[in-house]
Amino acid sequence: MANHKSAEKRNRQAEVRKEENHYFAKTTRNAIKKLRTSSDKKEAAELLPKVSAMLDKLAKKKVIHKNKAANLKSGLALHIKAIK
Repeated sequence: MANHKSAEKRNRQAEVRKEENHYFAKTTRNAIKKLRTSSDKKEAAELLPKVSAMLDKLAKKKVIHKNKAANLKSGLALHIKAIK
């Protein structure tokens, strides 16, 4: 239990940020899954910049590590390149 007004406010802010971060992370995971399951190279290539931007935003907000974002983007690019 918080003893100061500022601590109570920090708790409220942390809860809001947690919900937002969870929403953006889940949305990004769904977009990655959609891109990975896509068998159409053109559709996947159109999705890649959007997914990359989502990953960059998560890394910027420190929801995921910047290296994890880079590894995911690299893997997705390789996946698109391998689609026939």
